[in-house]
Amino acid sequence: MINRELLQPESIVVIGGSNNVHKPGGAVVRNILQGGYKGTLRVVNPKEDEVQGIKVFHDARELPPTELAILVIPAKLCPDSVELLAKEKGTKAFIIISAGFGEETKAGAVLEQRILDTCQQYGAALIGPNCIGLLNRHHHSVFTKPIPTLNPKGVDFVSGSGATAVFILESAVIKGLQFNSVWSIGNGKQIGIEDVLQYMDENFNADTDSPVKLLYIENISNPDKLLFHASSLIRKGCRIAAIKAGASESGSRAASSHTGAIASSDSAVEALFRKAGIVRCFSREELTTVGCIFTLPPLNGRNFAIVTHAGGPGVMLTDALSKGGLNVPKIDGPLADELKEQLLPGSAVANPIDILATGTAKELGLAIDYCEQKFDDIDAIAVIYGTPGLTTLYAAYETLHQKILECKKPIFPILPSLHTAGPEVAEFLQKGHVNFSDEVTLATALSQIMNTPAPAPPEVQLYGIDIPRLNKIIFHEINRMDAEGTKSSYLPPDTVHEILECAGIPMVPELVASDKDELVSFATRVGYPVVAKVVGPVHKSDVGGVTLNIRTPEHLALEFERMMKIKGATGVMVQKMLKGTELFIGAKYEERFGHVVLCGLGGIFVEVLKDVRSGLAPLSYGEAYSMIRSLRGYKILKGTRGQAGINEQKYAEIIVRLSTLLRFATDIKEMDINPLLADEHDVVAVDARILVEK
Repeated sequence: MINRELLQPESIVVIGGSNNVHKPGGAVVRNILQGGYKGTLRVVNPKEDEVQGIKVFHDARELPPTELAILVIPAKLCPDSVELLAKEKGTKAFIIISAGFGEETKAGAVLEQRILDTCQQYGAALIGPNCIGLLNRHHHSVFTKPIPTLNPKGVDFVSGSGATAVFILESAVIKGLQFNSVWSIGNGKQIGIEDVLQYMDENFNADTDSPVKLLYIENISNPDKLLFHASSLIRKGCRIAAIKAGASESGSRAASSHTGAIASSDSAVEALFRKAGIVRCFSREELTTVGCIFTLPPLNGRNFAIVTHAGGPGVMLTDALSKGGLNVPKIDGPLADELKEQLLPGSAVANPIDILATGTAKELGLAIDYCEQKFDDIDAIAVIYGTPGLTTLYAAYETLHQKILECKKPIFPILPSLHTAGPEVAEFLQKGHVNFSDEVTLATALSQIMNTPAPAPPEVQLYGIDIPRLNKIIFHEINRMDAEGTKSSYLPPDTVHEILECAGIPMVPELVASDKDELVSFATRVGYPVVAKVVGPVHKSDVGGVTLNIRTPEHLALEFERMMKIKGATGVMVQKMLKGTELFIGAKYEERFGHVVLCGLGGIFVEVLKDVRSGLAPLSYGEAYSMIRSLRGYKILKGTRGQAGINEQKYAEIIVRLSTLLRFATDIKEMDINPLLADEHDVVAVDARILVEK
């Protein structure tokens, strides 16, 4: 729970506060005092009479009623202190800086649980333990530095790691990023990242609250809560970016199919973030850069003008923007010629607009004005302006300051001279601006933002899925597994066929049989060529259990006889052989997340290149199209070198139908449809495997 006493306490006590500002107990007192806290600050320390000018209580029993307590004492002393304060002093909020709890030992976990139980009993809020504290505009209850500039429209930052929060703050401060609040949740025993988002969502006021949220996450304990409140905040006008650390390591494991090898906790995180509309970041620099971008006017297009007085950085920025799917269009024609005449001799205007190392504030302002007022196909302006030691930066940065205030198009300042022009950059930042000192990091962050979809609609639509029939099939298979004494099983081909029928997924004509004549008759009826596949072994190709392009009954009969001799063979499947682009759809059930659905090109693209995109079931059509179009091989699907593209609508429809079906079939743990064959008319499932676990 998050309450007023935690956020706006009228009185604070630091249990373990001291005069030594090089230790947490002294540092937190110092930060509260320097932060201008307007309430009553108290300190408990049995060995001191005065701490940093504050008269000290030697025992917590001597305290008057106090709303918020900050504990900086050994872990073993914390449970009794919390009980005393909650029971006798009416304390309704606790921030426990101390470590040595469940993150270290089982005995520590017992102490932690005692604290939680006490807080629950007395209706108190709990941050931590094992955290750096809470920082907002009312009280600076942290023991660390830096303390960033705070204002109501600054960023709300929530971190699962205290030390990482400090490093992220350092990265942000040098960029000029300002904050509204900083939450270090530590072990998150009561209040986790999802709970902070819930509070921000349920109490959001667009007129007074920060529209930017940055997250550093180490554990997602409640994916549904995170999804619901993050997407709700974004729909209300907020923008959210997050790092999820440790996802690939925690998710890696051996599995028995293509999907099992690819799908992991990292895929689940990627799918969750995309569904929520959260911009995913992978480093501190990227997270704070995205946060800075979020403070600027929104980018309503992909065309950038680059104004620079250094050719190299302009070229690198052009490359990085282009790689990320953004454009640096050529600028030419009469207006370009007009601008060139007014710049210094030797300047270039084709884009990047290079005003030369001798370009002054005048040339800088002129170039920005043309990009803002006369070049209609430009959506944003990146300005690279450091110091080659030839011009006065104060004047140039004042011009840049004025243009940022005047222009409707967003301007991205890239001021790289932090060492040789520190005072000039600092003055620019003090005016409320941000600085992107590295152009490639900026471009990477911009591409992440532009390629993050909007939150998916929360409604689940059935799209004609036959749920009653699906339930009967799954129920029958579970009963069969009970009878056989197995906990998991790959379903037989005929059952797979039935399940795909429930989703309305078109399939290639096929027959499974252990009778040679029956299969030859079927092949004659559907027409040659056909494909034969052994039934029984999971990995058919590995045991020579697949033969393509069978054109005669005699060849089919020989292949049947050969395949039935393969170890584990129970029959042979014959399919009509089709041509088309090979596609892939897979799904894997991730604990707490639900089904992660993957799509991509089939064959080498999924097995070697791992060119897949993930989404969290159930998926909307918008999500399916976003997944397809973000594939690296999407140009192949659109059609290349005279080849017709695939029917993208039908591919998206199959993804949506499958994801909806899985929403109602949690016993399906893995599904692998590889390949689907697609052309400009149809998309047809050729081969599929489904793993069911009780």
